Amino acid sequence: MKENNVIDKLSFDNDGLIPAIVQDDEDGQVLMVAYMNRESLEKTLNTGKTHFFSRKRKKIWLKGETSGHLQIVREILVDCDTDALLIKVEQKIAACHTGFYSCFYRKIEKDRLKEVGTRIFDPKKVYK
Repeated sequence: MKENNVIDKLSFDNDGLIPAIVQDDEDGQVLMVAYMNRESLEKTLNTGKTHFFSRKRKKIWLKGETSGHLQIVREILVDCDTDALLIKVEQKIAACHTGFYSCFYRKIEKDRLKEVGTRIFDPKKVYK
């Protein structure tokens, strides 16, 4: 892998991670939040598809590698402190593994969570 000077300008945390907010390029809806390390960001830049670092599994993953619900990168923006990314994507099918288009399909309403999104696929059929 070649060195990427742009990546060198980013402020990764002590674990080598940077948060990435993923947004639908067409309508602006926030789809998900994930983390990237240097390698996953390099893969994203080189392939044009989002790759993230799983803090739980301690490995890099391609969004949509199991489901086919890929994210095609349209633009990557960096915040003023260089410690967060906003990735605008063309989302294929859905971003959320629970079957919703966005991971943000619930809102707090008084003392409960209320679903405000519509499930668009059955996760049991996609993630066998």
